[in-house]
Amino acid sequence: MLPKLILTDIDGVWTDGGMYYDQTGNEWKKFNTSDSAGIVFARKLNIVVGIITGEDTEIVKRRAQKLKIDHLYVGISDKLPVAQELCEKLGFNLDQVAYIGDDIGDLELLKQVGVAAAPSNAPQYIKKHVDFITSKPGGEGAFREFVEWIISKEMDIEDLL
Repeated sequence: MLPKLILTDIDGVWTDGGMYYDQTGNEWKKFNTSDSAGIVFARKLNIVVGIITGEDTEIVKRRAQKLKIDHLYVGISDKLPVAQELCEKLGFNLDQVAYIGDDIGDLELLKQVGVAAAPSNAPQYIKKHVDFITSKPGGEGAFREFVEWIISKEMDIEDLL
């Protein structure tokens, strides 16, 4: 069964986890545009998408705004209560949620959702708690691969094109 809600971390999933600073203090992140197809596919199936990230940067806010992400939570260190509150608000249970995360701050949420995933470059202590490990590392299309994997369990992706 398809999830009602897909949640995702950002750094280490949508990005390579690197934080780049220039000499004037500007921060840079590289996003892989192929991940946006995961949002398109979710929308076609009426699956709500949310971001829960520990970082609180304008870069993440701008990316979420550009992709019209349904729910954005930034600066969150304890992600499980935020996901629980969102589920309550939307009338979903955590077992109807798919989540992809890559590190310590994601672990408790990964353990509680219906479908959990991690990028291939996540630490082993994270990978051992997930249902799916992407073949791609974070920042190289891992989110899209996760969404396509979820959908492929129910239908042919080509039916959405």
